[in-house]
Amino acid sequence: MFVVAYALSPIDLIPDFVPVLGYVDDVLLLPGLIWLTIRLIPAPVLAECRERADAWMQSSGSRPTSRWGAALVVAVWIAAVAGAWYLWAR
Repeated sequence: MFVVAYALSPIDLIPDFVPVLGYVDDVLLLPGLIWLTIRLIPAPVLAECRERADAWMQSSGSRPTSRWGAALVVAVWIAAVAGAWYLWAR
């Protein structure tokens, strides 16, 4: 959850407006955190999840999609922008 929160968070270790370094932390840190997360998952659990994912893709013939998930992400961003606008407009 930490890796996903960091990836989606507007707060970075080095802000993106800093030339070059702002994006380098994302390019280096996110793959490293994803690698660490995969290494921390027990091997039997990871193997079972991969088997289940392969079976699901074989049976459905497509990649998973979630319209509700997309709607939730859009709603969160709209709420964040509206909240920021409300605070700024006061």
